[in-house]
Amino acid sequence: MTATDTVNPPAATPAVPAVPAQTRHTRPPRSAIKARGEQVTLATIIIVPLAAVAAAIPLVWNQWISWRDVVLATVMYMITGHGITIGFHRYFTHRGFKAARPVRIALAVAGNMAIEGPVIRWVADHRRHHAFSDKAGDPHSPWRYGTGTGAVARGLWHAHIGWLFDIEQTDQRRYAPDLLDDADMVRVSRLFGVCVLVSLAAPALVGGLWGGSFEAAVQAFFWASLVRVAVLHHVTWSTNSICHVVGKHPYKSRDRSGNVWQLAFLSMGESWHNLHHAEPTLARHGVKPWQLDSSAYLIKLMETLHLVHDVRWPDPARLAAKEA
Repeated sequence: MTATDTVNPPAATPAVPAVPAQTRHTRPPRSAIKARGEQVTLATIIIVPLAAVAAAIPLVWNQWISWRDVVLATVMYMITGHGITIGFHRYFTHRGFKAARPVRIALAVAGNMAIEGPVIRWVADHRRHHAFSDKAGDPHSPWRYGTGTGAVARGLWHAHIGWLFDIEQTDQRRYAPDLLDDADMVRVSRLFGVCVLVSLAAPALVGGLWGGSFEAAVQAFFWASLVRVAVLHHVTWSTNSICHVVGKHPYKSRDRSGNVWQLAFLSMGESWHNLHHAEPTLARHGVKPWQLDSSAYLIKLMETLHLVHDVRWPDPARLAAKEA
């Protein structure tokens, strides 16, 4: 597949109806107790895997890792990561292709297992991001506090992690009404906790059976659960933060989104972020032959296998018109 693959012209991301300014961004704050409980849970989800990453360096040095752990971590990273990039992002948020019900459910479950929040909340946040990208109303713009060195440093923290702790949340009825009206997606969102449990426990179970010992299970849990989750989280959040501060801008967009090639492999093509903001509904973000985009390759494979259809591939004429 190349940048010359022909296409249906991109359609707009699902429209967001106009509402009064005072209500257009968020819903009323949740109760203080519930909000505090969610923040504690979120902090745990962030800190524990990150601590595992810090511990990973001496453990690698002491050879407390096996090829079994590498394989399990890689497979889980690919499943959950593409659940975000293909499922939550290119499909549910931007409708870059169409899929039958079993594929829709599978993509939603895989995205939930990335432990970045339930599908409906994730999609609502991201649609809001595109509606106000790098302007007032964007939930995670690194330019929130200004353009000075200190302001940008503070903004990077906010865009990377800080915004996750906001008491007020994006109004899901406004930004994701299609998913709230989809019984399957409501059910998958409600089963987020079960998906988290499976995501963390499955590597330990498989690793223990594969290695034939409790130690093998613990190793697999460390590498394929904790370390995998931490790496995936920070790669995903880097698209929010780093890719809106640095990178190249070959295409015209209304914000500061940039292409950061160093993140392309781990982000599964998401860091070709400038084109994504120029043409949000495209199923492929890395449009040059050398721009790695594993998410697009898998979408192409699924299209070939007739698992998805009406894929919005890049149109060379539209790309040429978008060049900066």
